[in-house]
Amino acid sequence: MSALLRSARLLKFSPSGLLRITGTNRTGASLARLYSGALGVRRTTACYPQIRPDSGNVCSRVWPYAVGCVRNYAITKEKDEASVGVLSKQAESFDRALTKLDNSVRRTGRITKTLLLRIFHATCRTGYPSGNQALLLLRSCGSLLAEVPLKERTDLAHRIWDKLEQLGTKYDVSHYNALLKAYLQNDFKFSPTDFLAKMEAANVQPNRVTYQRLIAAYCQNGHIEGASTILGFMKTRGLPITEAVFNSLITGHARAGDMEGAKNILSVMQGAGIEPGPDTYLSLLNIYAEKGDLDSLQETLKEAESAYCSLMDKDIMQIIFTLAKAEHQQHIPEMIKHLKQEMGYIPDAMNLCLSLITEGLEDTAFQILKTFPKNEDFETGNFFLKHCIAMDTSLEKIVSYCKYLQESNLHSAPFTFTLYCALELKKTEVCVELMKVFKEHDLPIRTHYFWPLLTQHVKDNNIAGMLEVVKDMRDLGVAPDIDTLYNYIFPLFPDVEAAVKALKDVGIPLESEGILTAEIRSMAVNNLAKLYARMSDPSFPQLDINNFRNSLIKGFRRFDDVELMAKITELLYKDERFSKENLKPTITASSFLYSLIENVVEEGVQVPKDKLQQYLNQLQTKNIIISRKIYRDIQNLLLFHHLPELAEDLKALEESGDQSAIPVAATPRNNRTGSIVLEKKLAELKADNKPIRSVVKHIIHSLCAEENLQHALEVKKQHEDEMTQGSYATLINLCCRHNNVEEALNLKREMSHKDSSAVLDISKYLALVRVLSKNGKVEEAVDILKEMKEKEVVLNNNHISTLFHILNTLVANGGIPAIKRLQDAIFTLGLAKPSKNLCSPLINAYLDSNDLSGAIEAALDCQKRYSQLPQIHNIIVALMEKGDTELLQKAMDIVSQERGEMSMLYDLFFAFLETGRYNEARKIIETPGLRAKPGRLQWYAEQCISKKQLETMEQMVDMTNKLFGCDRDEMYFYILRICKETNNWQKAEAVWTKMEEENVIPRERTQRLLGEILKDNVPFEVPKTWYEEDGTPQEVESAPSTTAAKDWNQYQAKVFHQCKKGKATKAYRLLKEADKNGVVLGSAIYDQVIRTLLSKGFVESAMEVKDIAVSHVPSFTLSDTANSLLMITHSKKGRTQEAFETMKSMLQADLVPMPLSVTRLVQALGSQGDMAGIQKVESLMKDLGTPLNLSKMLFINNMTLAHINRDDLESAVELLEAFYTSPDSVDNSMSYVFRRILADDNDKALDKLSAMAERLANHFGCYRPISDLFIQLLDMDKVDDAKFLLDRCNALAEQKEVLKSYMCEKAQTPGQVGKIKTLLSMIPDFAEKEMVHSYLMKCHSLDNDLLSAKALYDLMQKEGTVDELSLKRLAMLYRNAGESVPFTEPPNSFAFYIEKLKEKVAEDKMTADK
Repeated sequence: MSALLRSARLLKFSPSGLLRITGTNRTGASLARLYSGALGVRRTTACYPQIRPDSGNVCSRVWPYAVGCVRNYAITKEKDEASVGVLSKQAESFDRALTKLDNSVRRTGRITKTLLLRIFHATCRTGYPSGNQALLLLRSCGSLLAEVPLKERTDLAHRIWDKLEQLGTKYDVSHYNALLKAYLQNDFKFSPTDFLAKMEAANVQPNRVTYQRLIAAYCQNGHIEGASTILGFMKTRGLPITEAVFNSLITGHARAGDMEGAKNILSVMQGAGIEPGPDTYLSLLNIYAEKGDLDSLQETLKEAESAYCSLMDKDIMQIIFTLAKAEHQQHIPEMIKHLKQEMGYIPDAMNLCLSLITEGLEDTAFQILKTFPKNEDFETGNFFLKHCIAMDTSLEKIVSYCKYLQESNLHSAPFTFTLYCALELKKTEVCVELMKVFKEHDLPIRTHYFWPLLTQHVKDNNIAGMLEVVKDMRDLGVAPDIDTLYNYIFPLFPDVEAAVKALKDVGIPLESEGILTAEIRSMAVNNLAKLYARMSDPSFPQLDINNFRNSLIKGFRRFDDVELMAKITELLYKDERFSKENLKPTITASSFLYSLIENVVEEGVQVPKDKLQQYLNQLQTKNIIISRKIYRDIQNLLLFHHLPELAEDLKALEESGDQSAIPVAATPRNNRTGSIVLEKKLAELKADNKPIRSVVKHIIHSLCAEENLQHALEVKKQHEDEMTQGSYATLINLCCRHNNVEEALNLKREMSHKDSSAVLDISKYLALVRVLSKNGKVEEAVDILKEMKEKEVVLNNNHISTLFHILNTLVANGGIPAIKRLQDAIFTLGLAKPSKNLCSPLINAYLDSNDLSGAIEAALDCQKRYSQLPQIHNIIVALMEKGDTELLQKAMDIVSQERGEMSMLYDLFFAFLETGRYNEARKIIETPGLRAKPGRLQWYAEQCISKKQLETMEQMVDMTNKLFGCDRDEMYFYILRICKETNNWQKAEAVWTKMEEENVIPRERTQRLLGEILKDNVPFEVPKTWYEEDGTPQEVESAPSTTAAKDWNQYQAKVFHQCKKGKATKAYRLLKEADKNGVVLGSAIYDQVIRTLLSKGFVESAMEVKDIAVSHVPSFTLSDTANSLLMITHSKKGRTQEAFETMKSMLQADLVPMPLSVTRLVQALGSQGDMAGIQKVESLMKDLGTPLNLSKMLFINNMTLAHINRDDLESAVELLEAFYTSPDSVDNSMSYVFRRILADDNDKALDKLSAMAERLANHFGCYRPISDLFIQLLDMDKVDDAKFLLDRCNALAEQKEVLKSYMCEKAQTPGQVGKIKTLLSMIPDFAEKEMVHSYLMKCHSLDNDLLSAKALYDLMQKEGTVDELSLKRLAMLYRNAGESVPFTEPPNSFAFYIEKLKEKVAEDKMTADK
C-alpha cells in the first residue's frame, strides 16, 4: 500500500530471476507509509499558509521548537476519531480509498482528478473524516496528478484542507508535511517563515521532515541564506543531515548562481560519510538541464555510471522534463538516447507526456510518444490525443499528430478517437473544426456525432444554440435524421410546423418522410387522439409501424384512453399502409401487441392489470385475432410474470386452427352447457360433411373440464380417427384423476401406437406414475419413467417434489418393494439426483412397519449408493423408544463413520431431547470441543416450534448456554416464537428476564416479537422500537422522574441506541450521567458499552466503564466478545503483552477468545519478531479444550515473519522447508507471507523465499509456495514479474485448483475482470473454459458491462460453454440497460442455478477423484 509514497524506482531482474535493488550506504530518511498513525500533539486551529513574499528571519520561527524536536512525538488520542477498532467505519472507508488510489498508482503511476474528487466527496459525506483519510488526500495532490495544472493541484490541496478542517479533522505534523510536499511538487511559491508561524499558531511542532522540506522550499527559490539558517539549527540540535538535504542544497546553490558551490556539495557529502546516490546525481543533472549545459550533462551521466549509481528511465525522463521547461528542446534527442525502455517504461513515459502537455510542451511530449514500441493490439496515442483536447492544444497540432499516428500505423482511427474525446469533453468548436477535417480527408460524418452537442441545448431549451449546431450540420453536408428531429429538435418547439419553419429558415433541406415520422412519433407520445385522426385520414402515406413502434408504446403507457388505444390497434390490424411490403397487417398488429405487453410487464413496476384487461376486451369486441404463435408467446410472457387473469382474457384473441373452430366469444362460459353447444355444432358440421377434428378436440376438453369421464370416453370411441395428441393427453389426465388405471393405460398405449414420437406433458407423465404405482402396477410405472428418460423429459424442482409425494403415498400401504423399485428407477435413469427427500419415503415405510433393522440397512444402503443418510433422526428416536441398544450403537457408528463425530453427537443430542432424556442430552452437548452448528440447531428448533414443544425448546436453550459459538439471541427468539404461537405471555416475560441475566443483547426482531406478545396480553403500551426515545440527555436529566423504573428505561434505551449507532463517546457520556444520578443499568448494557468503546480503540474508557459495572454488580465480568475486542485493541496498538495476559485470563475463566482476536495477537507478535510469544500462544491453543477455527498456517506464517523481522532469513527458510517437505503439508498456503514482504518491499526476504519456492517445486514437486508467489505478484499488478516466474516454472500453469480459487475470489468483487484476463493471457490454454467463462460473465455482471458481456456470450456460443447462470446474468444486464433480451431467459431464480452449478462442480470433482 505504500506505492503512493515510495520512490517509483524500477526493479531489475537478476540472473536468478529474483527481484533485487542494489543497496547503497546512504543514510536517507525512510519513507513513511500512507497508513500511519497521526503523530503530534493536540491543537485547536490549523490552516494552510497564505501566499505572500518571504520576509523575516527564519531563525525566529525555528528556535521556538528547539527543545526536544528530534523525537518529541506523542500518539494523538482523539475520541471523536475511530482509528483502531475492528468495527471502525473510518478505517473501513480509509482502506477502500487507499485501495482505489493505490491500484491506480500501481497500474498507471498517477491518479486522476476525477478519482481523487470522488474519494474526497465520499469522505466528506461520512461527516467524520479521519486524520489518515486527510493525509491520504493531501499526499495525492502533488505529482501524482499528472494531468492537472500545477496551480489547480495546489488549489485542490487548499480546498481539501479547508473542508476537512471544517468537518472536524485534527491536523498534526504529518499533515503539514504532506502539504509542504504538495507545495514543492507543484512549484508553489510560499513563505517558509509564514508556514512555521501557522504551525506555531496551531500548536503543532515541526519535525525533521518539516525542516528538510522547508530547506527544499528555500533552495527551490535559490534562497541559500534561509536554507543555511535551518541547516545550522538542525546541526546544533543533532538532527541527522540526510542525502535529501544535500540534494536540496545542490539545487539551491545552482539557482542562486553558484554552480561551483553546487558541485562542491558532493565533496561535502563524502566528507560527512554520505556517498552520493542516484538522487544526488539526478539533482546535479537537473541543474545542468536548467542551464542547457549538454556537455556537463553527458559528463555527469558518465560519473554516475562509474560510481555505480545507474539512473533509471524515470530519472532520465525527469531530465527531459527539466530541459523542456527550460526551453532547451534541442538537447532532448540526446537524452532520449539514454532511455533503455526498462520494465514499466510505458506508464512512466505516459506520465511524462501528460505532464509535458499540461505544461504546454506537447511537441516534446510527441517526441516521447514516438519512442513507444509498436503493438498491434494497442492503439498508441489515445491518452495523448485525449489530454491534448482537454488542454486546448491547437487544432493544427492535433491534426498533424493524428496524421503521423495513422501513417505510421500506430493508431487505426486517430481522427475518430479525437472527435470522440472532444464530444465527451463538450468542446463544441473543436468538434466542428474536426468534422471539417473529416470532410477534407473523406472520412464519414455520422449524424449521431452531433447529438452530444445538441443535448445541452435541449436541456436549456436553447433554440438559438440548437440552430447553430444544425447550421454546422448543413455546412458539413449532414441532414438531420428521424432520431435527431424527434429527440433533439422538435422538443424545443410548440409544434412540428414551427420546428419545420425554423429549420427551413436556416436552409435545412428535409425529407418529407423523415418529418412525417418524427411528427408521428411526437404525436404518439403526446396526443393519441390527434395521432388517430392523422393515421385514419385516407390521404396519409405509407409508414412502417417499426418507425414509431416504441413511441406508440410510450403513448399507450402514458394515457388511459383504452378505447382510443384499441382503435389505433384496429387501424394497424386492417390498414396495409402501416405494414412492410409482403407482410399482412394482422401480423403487424399481433407483433405490436406482443411488444406492448412485453414492455409493460418487463418494466419491473406495478403492472396496470385493469387497463390491460380493458384493452384486451376492447380488441375482442373489434374481432381482432392474433396468430397462434404470437398468442403462445404473449401467454408465456404473462404466465412468467404471474398474470394468469390477463392470460385468460387473451384467449379470446387466439386464432382458430381451422374454419370449423368455434369463436371463443360465441362459446358459453358455463362448462355445463359448453359441451352441449359444441355437440350441436359437431352434428351440424357432420351433416354438412365439413372437418370436425377441432370441434371434437373442444368437446373432449369441455367434458374433461366438467369431469364427465364416461361421456368423454364415448365421444373418443365414436370419433377415434379424429383424436389428437392433446385430446389423448387430456383424457389420460382425467382417468388418472378418477383413478381409472386400466383406461388410462389403454389410452396411453393407443396414443403411442398412433404416434410413437408423441410426448406427454411432464405433469401427465407423473400423474400416470402416481395412479399406476398406487394400484400396484409398479413395472408399468417404471416403463413410464423409462419413456420419460428416452424422450428427454427434464424435471424441475416442483416435479421432483411431486415424485417425493408419489413415493410417500405408498408408505401407508407398506409398499416397501414398490418404493424401492421406483426409487432405484428414478436414480438409475437419472431423472432426479439422489437426495434425502427422495430417499426418505423408503425409510418411513420401514419405520411405519416397525422394522427398525430394515430401516437402518436401507439408510446405510442409501449412504453407500447415493451419499445420503435419510431420516436418521427418526431412526435414532425410534430405537431409543424401543430400547434397542445394539441397533442404536450400530446407527451411531454409521453416522460417526459417514458424517463425523460432531454430527453423531448432535443426532444423539436431538434424539435425547425428543425422548425427554434431558440429563443424557446435557451430557452430550457439554462434550469438550463441541461447537455450535447453527443449521442443525435451527432445524430442531423449527421442529419444536411446529409441534409447539415449549418444554423441549426451553431445555435445549438452557443446555446450549455454554456451547461455543451459539447465538443466544437466536435461541431465545425460538422460545418467543412458541410463546407467540401459544399466547403464553407469562413465559415470554420470564424469557426476557432470563436474557437479561445472561447478558444477551437482543436484536430488533426479538424486541419487536416480545413487544407484540406483551402488547396483546399486558395492560400497558409497549413502544414499537423500545430503544428509540425522543429528547436529549439534558432533557432526561431535567425531566421530572415519576419512578426509578422510568429513569432506568430511559437511560437503558438511550445508551443501547447510541451503541447500536456506533456512537461510543455519546454512549459513554450517557452511562456516566446515569451513574452520577444513581441509576444502575443492566449488566448487558455495561458490556455493550465496553464493546462499543473497544471497537473504537478507547481502552481506558472501556476499563472505566468496567469499574463502574463492578461497583454496582460485583459479579460482573467481561463477556467473551468484550475480552476478544480488548485483545484486538491491545494487539493493534502493539501492546502484545497486555493482549497475551487478557487471553490467559480468559482461558483461566473458561472463556473462549474469538478466532480473530488470536489471529491479531499472533500477527502482532510476528511483526515484533517475538518468536517466544507466538510459541506460547500456540501452546495455549493446543491445550484448549475447544479448538478454534484458526487458519492452519497462522502460526507457521507468523513465525516465518518473526524470523524475517529479526533479519534471520535462514531460520525462516528452514522453518518453511521443514514444513512443506513433511507429508501432509503440501496444500497449505503461505500467501500471507509473500503479501507482507511484497507490501514492505523487503527484497532481501523475497530473494530468499523465492529461491526456496523454486527449490521446493523443482526438487520436491511441492508447488504451493511458488503458486502463492505467482498469485501475489499477479494480484499486486507485478505482471512482468509473474510472467517471468511462469517462464521459469511452467508447471505453474498446471496448478488448476490454486488458479481457479484466485479467479473465484476476483469474481466476487467489481472491477477485477482485468486480473482474470491477465491470468488467462498468461495461460491461454486453460482447459476449463466453461468455468472461466462463467467467472468472466459474473465479473461483467458486477461491473454492469453489457458490451463485454455480449462479446463473451458470442464466444461462449462458439465454444459451446453457455450455462444457465451466465444466461441469467446476461439477461439481467440487458434489462438494466433497457434492452430486450434476445434469448429465452432461464425461468428459475439465481439461487437455483448457483446451487445447480455447485452440484455440477462437486460431481466433476468426485469424477476426477475416481
